[in-house]
Amino acid sequence: MISKELTPRLHVASQITVADVKQAAAEGFAAIINNRPDGEEPGQPPAAEIEAAAKAAGLAYIHQPVVGTNITDADVATFGHLIEATPGKILAHCRTGTRCTMLWVLSQAGKQTPDELLAAARRAGYDLEPLRPRIER
Repeated sequence: MISKELTPRLHVASQITVADVKQAAAEGFAAIINNRPDGEEPGQPPAAEIEAAAKAAGLAYIHQPVVGTNITDADVATFGHLIEATPGKILAHCRTGTRCTMLWVLSQAGKQTPDELLAAARRAGYDLEPLRPRIER
């Protein structure tokens, strides 16, 4: 698993496995947020399998399935609330990490400037410049 830091508390990653959950616990993560709907792709581990591994490792687990091509304002608000309400270091994952990064950037609109948010995404390897108009709303 390769996680990418958006903030010291929030990292994003592509799809994780049971072995990655153990690694996340060893790296000091306290919680996992899964933004993938089950069955999005063949061979994807079901959320329940990752949740069981997370709980066995002592990590909080939250499944917030979001369709990447249709991120709603409600999805953004929920993600923002989750990262504020969840204590400790958080690992959010989806298929590639882009969807989680988009959710974070949009949830922070108005709290940081668009330039700051897009720069943080770029440092993590995600070019989200096309989101600028939505961030600026």
